[in-house]
Amino acid sequence: MKKSWTIVGGIAIIAILIIGYVWSTYNKLITANEAVDSQWAQVDTQYQRRFDLIPNLVESVKGIMKQEQTIFTELAEARTRYAGAGTTDQKAEAASQLEGSLARLLVIMENYPQLKSAETVQTLMSQLEGTENRISVERKRYNDSVRDFNVIIKRIPASWVASSMNFSEKKYFEATAGSELAPQVNF
Repeated sequence: MKKSWTIVGGIAIIAILIIGYVWSTYNKLITANEAVDSQWAQVDTQYQRRFDLIPNLVESVKGIMKQEQTIFTELAEARTRYAGAGTTDQKAEAASQLEGSLARLLVIMENYPQLKSAETVQTLMSQLEGTENRISVERKRYNDSVRDFNVIIKRIPASWVASSMNFSEKKYFEATAGSELAPQVNF
């Protein structure tokens, strides 16, 4: 009788340990998943700040730079695509397209001395530059969160729990092809 109780007790302890491990791992996965979602919300907030500044920037610069209507149109279209995007990937793609137009606008502004002296343009440009820095920081934090989450779901034995609970790998925010090249501005 004592031997059977020892076996039952051993099985119970093993079952409790397994259940405890699964419970703990599931909670860790939920926490990591929420960290990724929360960090994307921070990226999204900074993008929204950028998109709120752009109309002001465009209106301030439009009067001085009539010949660059193409860039203003691209900025407006990218903003519209971002606002209409339904998924994180679509938003990231629209934001990347906007970055190319903004880079060209920054180069143009550096080449126009009369724009540099306009106080309104300078203020908006510094706000936009600050926003770009914030976006960069938040994207890095997002990618760090994605990395942490992906590491958790790939490690054994947590990967078994992750796959059984339908947790899948998250995508990193990546730069678009060609973004490493400086924009070309032709007058």
